[in-house]
Order: sequence, then C-alpha cells, then structure tokens
Amino acid sequence: MGEAIPFDFFQRFPMRRVTSAEIESALAETVPERLTILYLWGRDCSNCDVAKRALSTARGRFRWSEIRWFHNNVYDDLDMATRYGLHGIPAFIVFRGRKPLGRITSWPGTDAFVEAIERQLRV
Repeated sequence: MGEAIPFDFFQRFPMRRVTSAEIESALAETVPERLTILYLWGRDCSNCDVAKRALSTARGRFRWSEIRWFHNNVYDDLDMATRYGLHGIPAFIVFRGRKPLGRITSWPGTDAFVEAIERQLRV
C-alpha cells in the first residue's frame, strides 16, 4: 500500500488554509510577480494521498522561496470546487499574483510537477 500520510501533513508541509470566501483577499496579499499554488484536495481521497505522500517525502523539491502555498478541502467547501470548475482532485491551481495561470490536475508525479512549476518561475 505504501507509507501512511502523516496526520499533521499541513504542519509538516506548511500551506495556508483558505476558503472560497477568502481566496481573493489572500491572493491580493502578494506582489503581482509572485507565484501561488492552491492545492485543492479532499478527505479520504486516495489520489490526494498520493500527492501528499510525494510532497512529504521530497519536501525540499517543492519548497521555492518565491512561491507560497494555499490549500482547501473541497469536500468541506464545495464553493471552491465550483469556482474552479473541478472535475476531479487533487488539483493545483497556479497563480501569478491574482491571475490564474493554469492548473495541474491529478498527480503527474514529482518530476513533472516540479518541471511545470519551474517553467512558470522562468517566465
């Protein structure tokens, strides 16, 4: 089966929890050039656990000083799922300032995820 996901995942991999009511103001708190990744997940979602496991085991590869992370459990906040038109989770919405650049859906694997984010950092 693989290693269990730590109960304290969000303390071990610091991501700020945001709700659908807070997302606009949270995005407005950043400088326009900075990237933000919004991790949309759900409790008891096996694919979300795969992503959390990768983020936990290779933490250093996902920590960029110029990126901040937000998260939202869309099972508890269906408005967030509707806002971003989700058809599945996990989903990672990437923003530059307040502007959404795109999304990474499902979990593409560590290398593909890192490559996609680093490509946006070079733009």
